[in-house]
Amino acid sequence: MDQEQIKTLLNHVQNKNISVEEAFQKIKDLPYQELEFAKVDHHRHLRKGFPEVIYCPGKETHQVVKIAKSLAETGSSVLATRAGVEVYQEVKKEVQSAEYHQSARAIVIKGAYYSEPTGKVAVLSAGTADMPVAEEAALTAEMLGARVERIYDVGVAGIHRLLDQRQKFDTARAVVVVAGMEGALPSVVGGLADAPVIAVPTSVGYGANLGGLAPLLTMLNSCASGVSVVNIDNGFGAGYSAALINRAGGSCSLGKSG
Repeated sequence: MDQEQIKTLLNHVQNKNISVEEAFQKIKDLPYQELEFAKVDHHRHLRKGFPEVIYCPGKETHQVVKIAKSLAETGSSVLATRAGVEVYQEVKKEVQSAEYHQSARAIVIKGAYYSEPTGKVAVLSAGTADMPVAEEAALTAEMLGARVERIYDVGVAGIHRLLDQRQKFDTARAVVVVAGMEGALPSVVGGLADAPVIAVPTSVGYGANLGGLAPLLTMLNSCASGVSVVNIDNGFGAGYSAALINRAGGSCSLGKSG
């Protein structure tokens, strides 16, 4: 339940359209709902502007279903990350509006107050193999209200491909750059873009990639100013941070209106 829903509910009580008891039943699970296996944080939307996100690995399918249903019943939007098709199929049985984004491996339920994205976040990937992580970042940013420009397969092995796309990320309020192998792309973009760059190392690459450790260290040692780094394969974290920057109205990126 978000701020507008609570205000509407209080107005209904004031106008005697519903009883105090009915209103109590609607808000009794604030700030969280106690399930047998989880405490669902229904207050997070009020604190953060977006509800709790479900991380699916490690949870049993029926647990993901119950958490998703609990969030959806309040009218909130729902994002479940790293979800398999079989988990989505079970969620779909309980919440018909659920959608599956295969490339991002995520389940999305758009709530009653979902609005079209605004501003601009650019998401770049070095290679096609980095796209699953890039898509997780892009979808997360979109669910948090950002308009996303996807720019994929523009790694440093063919630098002309990146330069051809510069105009697209020049107008972004935040730029997410996803790369595996040696992880050089965020430094190059950081030298071109005047917006904050969020670097995401991926576990894509040959043996010396070390499961993403090599690009992580490259990104942490970037000589370009304005580059921050999230953990290996953490597209969700990058997309969330970019959306928060976008929501701030571009104040961190020279006031761009994107």
